[in-house]
Amino acid sequence: MRISELSAASGVAIPTIKYYLREGLLPAGEQTSATRARYGEDHLRRLRLIRALLEVGRLPIASIRKVIEAVDDRALSLHHVLGTAQYAIAPPVEPHASGQEWAEARARVDATIEELGWAIDPAAPTREELAQVLLTLTGLGMPAGVEALRPYADTALDLVTGHEMGTIPVDGPREAAVEALVLGTVLYGRVLDVMRRLAHESVSARVFGDT
Repeated sequence: MRISELSAASGVAIPTIKYYLREGLLPAGEQTSATRARYGEDHLRRLRLIRALLEVGRLPIASIRKVIEAVDDRALSLHHVLGTAQYAIAPPVEPHASGQEWAEARARVDATIEELGWAIDPAAPTREELAQVLLTLTGLGMPAGVEALRPYADTALDLVTGHEMGTIPVDGPREAAVEALVLGTVLYGRVLDVMRRLAHESVSARVFGDT
């Protein structure tokens, strides 16, 4: 397909496609003349991934490039590629001084992950993210120990193993797997949050509402 057809099929404007080509995010098309190139399904799939990372993942171009580089590196395992995308879309964590409270929160995270038996990279940003949450909970006098976290951990593990991993197309192109991961993590994460709040309202109405 020509670049105009690629634009129409992908919903990405021609100037933006040309920008992605210049930045190396999109591979060059097959040259058919001095001024024209032909594009295929691989280009369309790559544009869908870029849109998912940009519009849903809210990633800057520099972070998108890192994910694309991982996708294109055939020496990397799919686990590494998916992890690169997962880490890229993780929310930023405010830096903390290396104080005693922060050290205790980080140690609690490490102990929780070890007790759960989960295989989590020592440098995973999710460790920092969870430590920040635990630090806030502790400061507000809320339970923040392993037992308080276990119901959430069990629910998350059941959801991922019983459903979410099955939605990732692992036998096809890596772009499709990463796109599914990003869309699922961000969008269905919001669905889970909204459904939980709906459940709170429903149970509250049944337990505490007017009879």
